[in-house]
Amino acid sequence: MKYWFKLPLYTQIAIGAIIGVILGFILGENAKYIAPIGDAFLQFLKMLIIPLVITTILSGILKMNDIKSFGKVGGGFLFYLLITSLLATAIGFIVALIIQPGKGNTSFLDHGEAVETEEFSFLDHFLNMIPANIFESLTNMDMLPIIIFTIIVGLIILSIGKEKSGTVIKFIEESANIMIKMTEFVIQLAPYGILALMTNLVGTFGSNMLSAVASFILADYLAMALVFLLVYPLILKFIAKVNPFQFYKNIYPSILFAFTTSTSSATIPVSLRVMKRNVGVSEKTSGFTVPFGATANMDGMAVALGVISVFATNLYNIELTIGLFLQIIFLGLILSLGAAGVRGAGIIFSMILLETLGLPLELVPVLAAVWPIIDMGHTTVNVTGDLTGTTVVARKTGDFDETVFYQKNNNIDINK
Repeated sequence: MKYWFKLPLYTQIAIGAIIGVILGFILGENAKYIAPIGDAFLQFLKMLIIPLVITTILSGILKMNDIKSFGKVGGGFLFYLLITSLLATAIGFIVALIIQPGKGNTSFLDHGEAVETEEFSFLDHFLNMIPANIFESLTNMDMLPIIIFTIIVGLIILSIGKEKSGTVIKFIEESANIMIKMTEFVIQLAPYGILALMTNLVGTFGSNMLSAVASFILADYLAMALVFLLVYPLILKFIAKVNPFQFYKNIYPSILFAFTTSTSSATIPVSLRVMKRNVGVSEKTSGFTVPFGATANMDGMAVALGVISVFATNLYNIELTIGLFLQIIFLGLILSLGAAGVRGAGIIFSMILLETLGLPLELVPVLAAVWPIIDMGHTTVNVTGDLTGTTVVARKTGDFDETVFYQKNNNIDINK
């Protein structure tokens, strides 16, 4: 048992998922008897959704300190985050539309909850996003009005100023820390909950899901590759006006660290050194953008949300309308800006996406099982996006040393 608890959490989840698949084939329909364990885990996750969304989004907004002092660096970086998050979600959505993961798999239709879609009205959709009664929205877990209300509250607090609302800001920051800690506690239960959920899933749906999952992973990585190899280099070339190949060579230590740890927050110290010593950006800029980006920027998550949306709608045979597309893009933007820094964020924020779109949650264990495979790519994209944005802002504000950027042998030992 000591060896088990020494394993990284994602390794435990992967092992639990594999055992669950094997047990599902062995037990068949009898897998339903251990399903309550997985259901309990889902209930714990649902318990987190509303307080976690409210506190993390508010905390992310309030890291700007106040609207006036945010200035050129904060405003420019935030604009960059908004654009890249929108692009990442759209790319994930479009790539998934081409590959069509889960298309033709009817097992969820046979066993899942019925899902109906209404004819889309942009005006009604817009009005429904405005919370007429926030307490009713909280009771019904109507996430879009809750998210809109949270954003408005955050902006109002910023406009009031830190001196006049210091107590509220401190309460929000401490609440966010509590929710992150609670999330980490619940996620520790994931290997056992996922084992039970996967056992019941495979016992109920059979092996048809495996091919659908493979196409989902393919779509996710292809979309991430487009963001990593096309979107960021174009931004670097035409906006930051630096050599993208040199940039990737310079930030290689951060890329490697992000890929191997799957943690944006843990990469912050490495990225700060890389930006100063290899890229030529001082801590005046990177000291804000790198930590803020690790908290408020997840382009990798945005890609995944776009792919998951198509994956889920295919499994439940839901028509993808322009209204649903716009809603997914908006959710990808908002959720990706509030997800970083939360351990297990992929599982929980995917669940929030499904809940907001009104889709059943049977897909959650599948996503949790494959997340260790795709999260390495997500974190790499997240960190690369942060450093790209930092370089853009530094270039525009004059805080960029071109001599350092183009110096030879600049992949120095970042630990010295």
